[in-house]
Amino acid sequence: MLTLVSDLQLSENNLTGPIPTSIWNLTNLVCLRLHENHLSGLIPTSIGNLTNLTLLYLYSNQLSGPIPHSLGNLNSLTKLALFTNKRIANLTHLERFVINDNKLTGRLPQNLCLDGSLIGLGAANNNLTGNIPKSLRNCNSLFRVRLENNQLEGNLQEEFGVLPSLDYMDLSYNRFTGEIPKNLRELDLLFHLNLSNNKLSGNILAEILGGIPFEIEKLQFLQSLDLGDNNLMGEIPSQLEKMPRLEKLNLSHNMLSGSIPSSFGEQPTSLTSLDISYNNLKGPLPNTKAFEAYGSYRDNDGLYGNQTGLIPCSSLKDRNKVDKSRTKTKLVLLVVVPLVGTLFLLLVVVGIFQFLSKRVVLKAKSEIHVAHNENLFEIWSYDGKIAYENIIEATEDFNEKHCIRRGGCGIVYKAKFSSGLVVAVKKIHPSQDGNLVDLKSFRSEICALTEVRHRNIIKLYDFCSDSRRSFLVYEFLEGGSLENKLRNKEEALRFDWGKRMNAIKGVASGLCYMHHECSHSIIHRDISSKNILFDSKCAAHISDFGTSKLLNLYSSNWTSFPGTFGYAALELAYTMEVNTKLDVYSFGILTLEMLMGKHPCDLISSLSSLCSSSVSSLPSTFHGILLKDVLDNRLPPPEDQMVEEIVVPTKLALACINTNPHLRPSMRQVYVELSKRRPSFESSLHTITLGQLIDIKCI
Repeated sequence: MLTLVSDLQLSENNLTGPIPTSIWNLTNLVCLRLHENHLSGLIPTSIGNLTNLTLLYLYSNQLSGPIPHSLGNLNSLTKLALFTNKRIANLTHLERFVINDNKLTGRLPQNLCLDGSLIGLGAANNNLTGNIPKSLRNCNSLFRVRLENNQLEGNLQEEFGVLPSLDYMDLSYNRFTGEIPKNLRELDLLFHLNLSNNKLSGNILAEILGGIPFEIEKLQFLQSLDLGDNNLMGEIPSQLEKMPRLEKLNLSHNMLSGSIPSSFGEQPTSLTSLDISYNNLKGPLPNTKAFEAYGSYRDNDGLYGNQTGLIPCSSLKDRNKVDKSRTKTKLVLLVVVPLVGTLFLLLVVVGIFQFLSKRVVLKAKSEIHVAHNENLFEIWSYDGKIAYENIIEATEDFNEKHCIRRGGCGIVYKAKFSSGLVVAVKKIHPSQDGNLVDLKSFRSEICALTEVRHRNIIKLYDFCSDSRRSFLVYEFLEGGSLENKLRNKEEALRFDWGKRMNAIKGVASGLCYMHHECSHSIIHRDISSKNILFDSKCAAHISDFGTSKLLNLYSSNWTSFPGTFGYAALELAYTMEVNTKLDVYSFGILTLEMLMGKHPCDLISSLSSLCSSSVSSLPSTFHGILLKDVLDNRLPPPEDQMVEEIVVPTKLALACINTNPHLRPSMRQVYVELSKRRPSFESSLHTITLGQLIDIKCI
C-alpha cells in the first residue's frame, strides 16, 4: 500500500544519514518534503523514477556531490531550485524542487527543459561548474532564474536565449564572459536583473540599447539592474532615466568613462539606490535628488561637484587664478578658516537648538500612542522624505475637494506638492470611540506593503499616526480604478480586449507574488474592482491592503468577516478561515467582471452546482449559453487572434469560483496558464459555450 503514497512530509526533524533508497520506489509520489534535516550523502540517480513528482524539498541538509542527470526525467516538476539562502527558498514553497544549503558540485542536467514545462530554475549558492544547459536557451515557460554564487562559465552572449516570460534573473558571482546579451531588451516582463561580479565586457551603451536608444523603454517594469564588478566600458546611457520603475542601479567597479548625462535623475524617479563608484567618469555630477540622496560615486577622479568628497565646482573654475595668486590665497585662508570655524560652531549650536525644539513641538503635536502601536514605528525610515506638515498643507487638512475615492477603511485624497510630486494619501477612518485609529487595519496595511516589491502592487511611500489622524502615502496612479473604467461607457470602450487581458494577467502576477514568493504568504482578502488601480500606461496595480493579513502557513488563521460582498468566497460565511483560496475566488469574480463588463452576479447564482463531481451534472442551460453572449457588448467582438486570449482566462475564472475551495487552482497555476504561449485557436466564439469551459479539473 505504501507504493500508493502521493505526499510524504518528513521535514524539520533531526533525520541523519543518507536519503533512504526505499523512497525512490514510491513511484506515485507527487510531493516529497525532506527539508531542514541533517541528511547527507549523494542525491541518488534513482530520483529519476519519480516521474510524477511536482514538488521536492531537500533544502537545509548536508547533501553533496553532483546533481544526477536523471533529474531531467522529472517532467512534472515546474521549478528546479537549489538555493542556499533560507529566505529565498521560502519564495518557492509550492510546486518546487528546493535543495538549498548544500554543497552540490558538477554541472546542471542538460535536459532540464526539453518538454518546455519548467517555470523556474534556481541553483544559487552551490559549487556548480560548466555552462548553462542548452535546453534552457529557448525555454519559453521559464520566468525565474537564480544561478548566483557558483562557478558557472561561458560566453553569456552565446549562452543566453530568448526567454519571453522571464521576470527575474540573477547570474551574479560566476565566471561568465563576453558581452551583455543583446536580446535582453526583448524581455519586457523583466523586473530584476543581476549580472554583477562576472567578467563581462563590451560597451554598455551598445549592448543594452542595441544601438537603438528608445528600445530601453521596453524594459518598463525593470526595478533592479546590477551590472557591477565587470569590465564594461563606454558612457552611462541617458536612456536609463526613461525607465519609470527603476529603483536600484549599480554600475560600480567597471571601466565606464565620459560624463554623466546632466538630466540623469532629473525627472520624477523611483531610484532609491545608485552606485557608480570605482569607474573612470569625469565632468560635473548632476545636481539632482538621485545623486544627492541615494548616490555613491567615490573613486572617480574626474568627477567634480558640490557633494562631499568631490572637487568643488568653484575650485575648478578658479584653479588658474589660484595658481597665479598663491600669496593672496594664503592671506585669504588666514581670514577665512577662523571665520568658517566660527560659523560652523554657530551652526552646530543653532542646529542642536532647532532639533531639541522640533522634538518638543512634535511631541506636543502628535501625542503618538506608542503603547498601543508597539513596533509600528520601526519602519519609519522606509522612506521618511514626505513630511507630516507637507501632507496637511497639500490636502488643506484633508479638504473634501481633494477627495478622489472612498473605501471601507478610509478616504483617499490627492496631494500635490510644490515640487510637482503627486501622491495619494489614504486617511484611515477613526475607531468607534473617536480617539484611536483602527490599528488592526492600519498596521496590517503597513506590514503588507513593506513586505512586497512588485510591478503590479501599489507602492507605499510613507505613513503617519497621531491622536487625531492616521494616514498612508502611496504612489499616485492617474489611471483610476477598474470600477470606474467599467462603469463609464467611454472609459470601457478605451479599455479594449488587449488591455483587459493585460490587466487580468497583471493582477494574477501580483497575487502569485503575494501568495507564493513572499517570505510569508500575504492574503489580500478584498480583491475587488474598486481596489484595482491603473497607471498612465494602463498597467494594473493591486491596492488597499487594509484587510490583508500576513499568513503563517503553519498556524491556524481565523478572523472576522473581511472583504467586499459579491467578491468574497462563500465559505467565509461559515468558516471564517483565512487562506489563499479566498483571493483565488475573488480573482475569478474580478476576471469575469472584466470580461463581461459588469459584476457576474447572475452567472454566479447559476453555478451553485459547480462543486459537483462532473461537468455533465451542470444545468443544461450552460451548454446552450454562448461565450460571445456574456462578453461585454460595448466592445466590438474580439478578432480571431484574440479568441484564445479570452477563452483561457474565462476557463480559469470559472475554475477559480468553484464553491469547493480545494478544487480551485492556486494563483501560481493561474499565472502560469495565462503566461503560456499557445498555437492559433481554431474554434470560434460563435460555437464556444460556457458548458464547454466549466471543467472541475481544468488545471
